[in-house]
Amino acid sequence: MTEATARLPARGVGRRAAAMVAGVTDVFRAAEVLGMPVLDLLIRLWIAQAFWVSGMRKVLDWELARNLARDEYPVSWMNPELATWVGAGIEVVFPVLLAFGLATRLAAIPLLALTVVIQVEYVATEAQTFWILLLCWLAIRGAGPLSLDHLFARGFAQIPIPGVRLADRAATRLKTWALPVYLLFLRGWFAAGVFDQGAGFLNDPPGMPLILPVVFFGVLMPALLFLGFFGRLSALCLMLVVPFLTAMFVVHLGHPLPPAAYEYHYFVLGILFLGGVGPLSIDGLLSRYLHRRYPGVDDVSSNVLARLPQVVIVGAGFGGVTLARSLRHAPCRVTLIDRRNYHLFQPLLYQVATAGLSPADIATPIRNMFRDQNNARVLMGRVTDVDTDGKAVLIDDSRIPFDHLVLATGARHSYFGKDEWEPFAPGLKKIDDATDIRRRLLTAFERAETAETPAQREAWLTFVIVGGGPTGVELAGAIAELAHTGLTGEFRSIDPTSARVLLVQSGPRLLPPFPERLSAVTKRALERLGVEVMLDRRVDAVDGEQVRIGDERIAAHTVFWAAGVAASPAAKWVKGEFDRAGRLKVGPDLSVPGYPDIFAIGDTALSEAWDGKPVPGLAPAAKQGGEYVARVLKARFAGRAAPKPFRYKHLGNLATIGRSAAVVDFGWLKLSGPLAWWLWGIAHIAFLQGAQNRISVAIEWFWAYLTYQRRTRLITGSSE
Repeated sequence: MTEATARLPARGVGRRAAAMVAGVTDVFRAAEVLGMPVLDLLIRLWIAQAFWVSGMRKVLDWELARNLARDEYPVSWMNPELATWVGAGIEVVFPVLLAFGLATRLAAIPLLALTVVIQVEYVATEAQTFWILLLCWLAIRGAGPLSLDHLFARGFAQIPIPGVRLADRAATRLKTWALPVYLLFLRGWFAAGVFDQGAGFLNDPPGMPLILPVVFFGVLMPALLFLGFFGRLSALCLMLVVPFLTAMFVVHLGHPLPPAAYEYHYFVLGILFLGGVGPLSIDGLLSRYLHRRYPGVDDVSSNVLARLPQVVIVGAGFGGVTLARSLRHAPCRVTLIDRRNYHLFQPLLYQVATAGLSPADIATPIRNMFRDQNNARVLMGRVTDVDTDGKAVLIDDSRIPFDHLVLATGARHSYFGKDEWEPFAPGLKKIDDATDIRRRLLTAFERAETAETPAQREAWLTFVIVGGGPTGVELAGAIAELAHTGLTGEFRSIDPTSARVLLVQSGPRLLPPFPERLSAVTKRALERLGVEVMLDRRVDAVDGEQVRIGDERIAAHTVFWAAGVAASPAAKWVKGEFDRAGRLKVGPDLSVPGYPDIFAIGDTALSEAWDGKPVPGLAPAAKQGGEYVARVLKARFAGRAAPKPFRYKHLGNLATIGRSAAVVDFGWLKLSGPLAWWLWGIAHIAFLQGAQNRISVAIEWFWAYLTYQRRTRLITGSSE
């Protein structure tokens, strides 16, 4: 092991440069993950449609195709009849494979050969030059994630057909060795074209105001692109100015527009910006040098990693996951502990509970989220205590030592001392709760269908939601919509629209964190859905047969609890000060008083960092807390001064009421109605983990909106 590797946490200009490179690399990596699949799909579709349209024209007018092959663009070394069949066959069959990303490399090669023949034997055009470049890219790299190749990759490589594994290894070798050379050629070719235009401007100057932009974008940027120095930024700059350079080229020099349309320039520059300029570049050399001289946690061996500080995070909610990700390149080890193996998007749990979404739509396996983070490990287990003196977390029968501990254990529902109500009025904090509520909700309609008396039927069709916060409002609206639209025509003995939905709130208005005007809007919207809103009323008893609200007794078998939450027992683990809800009091840097190496974030913490008020238990607050603690730890590892005290930045409150109805409070902007509903949907999809979950939820919502149907109405689990 080299001395440079052994001193991973060393400080200095080089370490800061390596950290900066790592940060910039993360940004570009995120852009590549999000943008490259879309770019790959667009390139495949664009090229495929051009060839397929040409091929179909030949098929539909075969005589014309034969005449063209014989008279207009004959191939000297091929019979015209054979050339017609080969050309039309290639243009009809292989573009389809290319569009779907099926056997992409094999589909790109015949199209590439056909384009080269046309370019050499018939007439050379700039558009066909771009086709050759892009088809070479597809033949070398293969299809991206949005393709059938990507979907079948692992299974295809194991098919017991002679030659398949050899072809797969050959394709991997081709990508490894040929792609850097291709990217070098692509940079040089495109830079030479832009430089030629820039030189044309300088030979015939258009005027002083334009000389500096021409020199910068027409000379300097292509030179940097060719050298691969700030290559991605150079490609991005050229993407922004290519249309303007071309327009000025036409206006001042009188030349016609290039035959190739702008999209081809963007395709090439998009490859260089999103995919990178390759290892044969100054950027690649500098990156490799910095990684060797100042290796980051993604580069070091397990022996070096074992000597780094241990950061233990308890809880894989929004705060814990954000913190663990923020420490990706920090000189530390990260251990993330959770009693479940998935990260849950709690704001959409009510959709699972009311048969709107599947549990898999709002949950992501934690290990999958951190599979590429070398300094992170994930443990599944229940934390029972914390040894503050021995600096260890007790998980089941094991001790997990820590140098720094972060408690992000979230909250659970609270019955305010009436825990005996829980079997009859389940809360909603985890997937098991949601599927239990879904089972109770759907079973109630089934029991009502077989009820023998009107009184029994009415009791089964009465649903009581206790608590008028966002969860209670969303549950009430979703249950009312399910009864009035989702179950229409499916029962014979009962009318689901006769279901009675009651929302009981002990305070004077719904949604206390929202402005009064939006609370009133919410109440009216729920009442239009058929929900009975009971304000300033308190539930006094729940027993599975009826609910007592003051002096009123309501026969109801189905009650859901959304009235309050309590923090986890984390405060008791560290014997810290806590409030009535069990939240652990923390200092300005979110550390526990008396324990500078123990932090608490999210619903676990009581922090008065919201202009002197307690930070709310919202997902953005937990994420901000995780990001802040990551900055504190990074500063400690680097020996820098601690950041300023934590300050919570409130982004707003959102709640949905029902179909096309929601309320949004951004402070400076307060909305209700359809626009607020759209904002609520976009915000919640954006916060979901993983593109697959985002797409799945969007499709489910779109389907439910158009058809009024919910496809996840499964009654699972044990019956009551």
